This record gives sequence, structure tokens and C-alpha cells, in this order.
Amino acid sequence: MTARLDAPRRASRLGPLALAAGVAGLLALCLLLARLPAAPSSGLPWLLGVLALLLVGAYGVRWIAGGEGRAAHVLPAAFTLLLGVLAAEALLRAYAVPPGLIPTPSLVLGSLWAARTVLLQDTLYTFGLEGLLGFLLGTVAGLLLALLVVRFRFLELGLLPYAALFSSIPIVALAPVIVKAVGLEWPSKTLVVAVTVLFPVVIGAVRGLQSAQPMHLDLMHTYAATPAQTFREVRVPTALPFVFNAMKVGSTLALISAIVAEFFGTDGHGLGFRIQIEVGRFNLSVVWAAIVLSSIVGIAFFGLINLLERRFVVTGRNP
Repeated sequence: MTARLDAPRRASRLGPLALAAGVAGLLALCLLLARLPAAPSSGLPWLLGVLALLLVGAYGVRWIAGGEGRAAHVLPAAFTLLLGVLAAEALLRAYAVPPGLIPTPSLVLGSLWAARTVLLQDTLYTFGLEGLLGFLLGTVAGLLLALLVVRFRFLELGLLPYAALFSSIPIVALAPVIVKAVGLEWPSKTLVVAVTVLFPVVIGAVRGLQSAQPMHLDLMHTYAATPAQTFREVRVPTALPFVFNAMKVGSTLALISAIVAEFFGTDGHGLGFRIQIEVGRFNLSVVWAAIVLSSIVGIAFFGLINLLERRFVVTGRNP
């Protein structure tokens, strides 16, 4: 009986030790590989060592995930990312993969720091000027169009099917047409982002506005509420989760569509331009640094919309 009671205590002590051992082991392995003059004759022992250390670290991550509080939601993902990066560093060094093919994470971080000024300027241009502005324009236009579709039945029957069809057009097919028609400056990329975001917002908002419960609508009619009051008190709170889900989808599409649009013509600024130029130079460490930076910005933008959803959806449900 005592052994059973002591088992959770031993597990709680072994969790952080396993996590620390896994991270320290991968760090030591990377330092050892960095001192090797040449590639090892066989990468199998290194692969087995990395897998063993990852398993040890995974036990520690599992211990963290079993806890409570904000740390239990954030730390497992952070430590998993750290273990994955260290494992990639160890394997790439063990197999002596050329940097021109796949750069190591340390080389990518070094390039990110060395080219931070240029990359930050490109990120500000792509996201702040093209992505964010296009996202706002597409969201506002999508909400207005959704209101018209819900208000007028013939628009729902005649326009909404084509909106769903148009939203399925790939970005790589839509971007060159708009860029060549509008020009190489930032308005063409902003328009690409707006069109990309527009249709998910329209479809989500229409579905949300039409999802109001008939019982709630009848209750407002019984209270002699005006159409504006019914719309504000019933339809808007019901539609908010759908709208925010569409906005979260649009937030991931905004930066992607802006970068892809820059591949087809730009005035010499932006992450898409930087990626295209550095690929031509076989400077893949800078390419991966730009990808990492765009991913960070995209995740931050998604998190911001998620915070807004928590705030306004709760307020909408409890007016």
C-alpha cells in the first residue's frame, strides 16, 4: 500500500529530471558534434542516441502536461519545440548535411540575427502594409456583404454559391492575375490578401447570422422588439463565434497570400521578395530565417484574434 502511494511521488520527481536530462543530453550531443573534424562513418548510433534522448525528454514533457495552470498549457509545446530543434541540430551535424541543402537551426538563428534589420523591414512591409491592411479590408467587406446576403434572399441564392466557388481558387493562380492587372506596388498585394480573406468571412458571417435559434427570435417578437434590437441582442451574439473562426482562418491566409503574391512581382521589398532572392543565391539559411520570422508573426496575429474572441464572444453571450 505504501509503495502505491509513493509511486506518484517518484513520478513527480522523475518528470523534471527526465526533461532536464533530455535537454542537457541533446545539448551535449550538439557540442560534441560541433567538435568533430569530419562526418562519422555511420549516423545510426547518433540517430539512436537522439531518439533515446527524445524519449527521455518526452517523459518530462508528459509530466509537465499533467500539471495545472498556464504553465501546463505553454511549457509542453515550448519544450517540445526545443527538443525538436536540438534533435534536428544533432542529426544534421551527425550526417554532415551541406548547409546549402538544409542549414542547421544554429546557422538559421545566426543568419536571423545577422540580417535582422533587413528581415524586420521586410516583415513590416509584408505584414503591416500588405497583410494587415488587406485583412482589415477583406474582413470589413466580408461583413458588409454578409449583411446584404442575409437581408436579401435573392443575393443568398444568386451570390453565395459563387462566393464559395471563388474562394476555392488557389492563391498561386489568383495572385499573378491581380499583380499584373494592378501593378507591382503594395496595393496589388493588399488586394490579393483582401480577396483571399473576403470569402471565408462572408461564408462564416452568413452562417452565424442565420444560426439564431427560432425560439429566441420568437421571444424577441413577443417582447415587441424592433428588428435592430433583435439583430443586436440575438443575431450578433450568435454570429460572433462564426465570425471569429473565419477571422482566424483569414489571419493565417493573410500573411501567406501576401508572401505568395510577392513572388509574382514586387518593388524590391517584402518577405516574398527576400525569399525569392536568397533562394537564387542558395543562401538557404536566410530563407529559413525569413520563414521562421513569418511564422512567429503569423502565430502572434492568430493569438491576438484569439484573445479578442475570448473578450467579445463572452461579452456578446452575456450582454
